[in-house]
Amino acid sequence: MLSIDRPFRQATPDDAQDLAEFVNMAGEGLALYLWEQMATAGESAWDVGCSRAKRDSGAFSYRNAILRLVDDDAVACLIGYPLEDAPAPADYSEMPPMFVPLQQLEDMVPGTWYINVLATKQAHRGHGYGNELLALAEGIATSLGKHGLSLIVADTNLGARRLYSHLGYQEVAQRAMVKERWVHPGTHWVLMTKSLQIENKQPEAGAG
Repeated sequence: MLSIDRPFRQATPDDAQDLAEFVNMAGEGLALYLWEQMATAGESAWDVGCSRAKRDSGAFSYRNAILRLVDDDAVACLIGYPLEDAPAPADYSEMPPMFVPLQQLEDMVPGTWYINVLATKQAHRGHGYGNELLALAEGIATSLGKHGLSLIVADTNLGARRLYSHLGYQEVAQRAMVKERWVHPGTHWVLMTKSLQIENKQPEAGAG
């Protein structure tokens, strides 16, 4: 695994509030909508988000998050993880309808390193922090021997799609969004991938 050094650091449970904000930012409000549905009496949507960020497992866990720092402040975030090479078939009938198109797209890219969240706080945009985190993601994926990177973006997020395309990502599939009461201008989720060249280790002299 690639070592993480400043200006980056691995997230901790103490970063839960920042992580919740980054996840909601990347999802354009989808996370907050879902957390509102999950909140119990006396619990806010942000309480739910923070609780999920503090978990030791799951996609949205601090263990999968890397922060980009300015001084000691977290200003950008990458959340990602390797997808299994041969995952068990997903049972779409057992998951909330909103998640089905996202899961269907994710299931098309087994064996990749999946970028779940990439977000930069508004006041710190335009400094290339997203590019830095994407380069870090590529290094992590390569160190793990993954053959590519993958991500899902809303069709209306044209800026992000241009950035990813410029960096070598290709749009490979789309699925219609299921919104329920989530208010968003998009109509489709877009799956994008980038292939990586995996270097084969040379045999040692005299081997064989």
